[in-house]
Amino acid sequence: MSFSPEPTFVHGQAPSAASGTAVLYCNLGTPEAPTAAALRPYLAQFLSDPRVIEIPKVLWWLVLHGIILRVRPKKSAAKYASIWTAEGSPLKVWTAKQAVLLRGYLGERDHFVEVRYAMRYGRPSIASQLNSLKAEGVTRILVLPAYPQYSGTSTASVFDEVYRWAAKTRRIPEFRFVNNYHDHPGYVDALAACVRAHWAKNGRAEKLVMSFHGVPERTLYLGDPYHCECHKTARLLATELQLSKEQYRVTFQSRFGKAKWLEPYTEPTLVALAKAGTKKIDVICPGFTGDCLETLEEIAQEAKEAFLHAGGQSFNYIPCLNDNPVWLAALSDIAQQHLSGWPTHTVPDAQALAASRAAALARGARQ
Repeated sequence: MSFSPEPTFVHGQAPSAASGTAVLYCNLGTPEAPTAAALRPYLAQFLSDPRVIEIPKVLWWLVLHGIILRVRPKKSAAKYASIWTAEGSPLKVWTAKQAVLLRGYLGERDHFVEVRYAMRYGRPSIASQLNSLKAEGVTRILVLPAYPQYSGTSTASVFDEVYRWAAKTRRIPEFRFVNNYHDHPGYVDALAACVRAHWAKNGRAEKLVMSFHGVPERTLYLGDPYHCECHKTARLLATELQLSKEQYRVTFQSRFGKAKWLEPYTEPTLVALAKAGTKKIDVICPGFTGDCLETLEEIAQEAKEAFLHAGGQSFNYIPCLNDNPVWLAALSDIAQQHLSGWPTHTVPDAQALAASRAAALARGARQ
C-alpha cells in the first residue's frame, strides 16, 4: 500500500499554526450551485454513502444511477434555488461563519487554535482540510461535528471519512472526536434563548413543535441512539421553557424512500393539529445548528403551506442557532472541554488576534 506524500520537513522547524492544535468543524454539505448539474455529483456522493443507505450495494447502484440521479437533481435544484442567497448556500454560509467565530471565541479565552470547517459531501472536503492542517504543522486535531445528536448516518460518517484519510497517511496526527452534545447545558440554553427571543418579538403560539431530521426506523432497533438523544434534547428544552407535555410535540422530517422512518412525521402532524383546531404554531429544528434546505425550504415553506392549507392561521418558524452569541459560547465550551490537556496557549499570530477581535466586535454589535 502506498501512502500520501508527507509535507516537506526541515529538522527543528516550528509549526506555522499557533499551537499545533486545530478544531475541524464538520457539517453535512451542500451543492456548489442551485442547479441540476451541481446537484448530480453532490447527490451521487451523498447517496452512495453506505452509512446513509444501508441496502445491498449492487441493487442500490442500479436504483441510484438508473432512476434517482436522472430525476431528483432537477427537483432538488428548484428547492435549493428558493433558499439560495447572494453569499451562496445558507448551510455553507453559516458553517463558515461559525468556524470563524468559534476561533475568535476560543482566542478570547486564550485558546489559540486553528479552526477550519469541512463538509462530509461537497467542498471543502474533510480530506482537503486535513491535508491543509497537516501541511501547516498541526499535530492535534479535534473533530467536532455540527450534529448535536449522534447518528450513524451523520456523525459516524464524518468519522469514517477521517479514518479513510488516516488510512492513507504515514504520520497521523493525534485525533479526538466529539460524539454528541445533545444534552449539553449550553446547547440547551442556546435553543431556549432562540425560542424566548422569538416569543418576545412575535408572541407565543398554542404549541411548540420540535422537528428533528428523520432516519429510518430500523436504525433505532439496530442500536443507533439518535431517536433517544432527540427526545432527551426535547425534554430538556421543554423543561427550560417550562412547557407541559401538552404544549409541545416532537416530530421527524425529511423522509426519503418508502421505508418507515422515525415517527411522528412533521408535516402530517402539523396538518392534523390544524384540522383539530390548533390555529397558531411555532416550529423549531433543534438538530440543525445552522439554517439550511431542510429548515428554510422544507419547514418554513412546505410545512407552513401545509399547516395553513389545513386550516391553521399562524405558522412561525424559529430560526436555527446560526450566529447566536449564546450558541457560540456553548460551542466554545464544548470545544474547550474536549481540547483539555492539549497545548493551546501558544502566543497567537496576528491572524488569530484579528479573528478574536472580529468575534468580539460582531458580538457587541448584536447585543
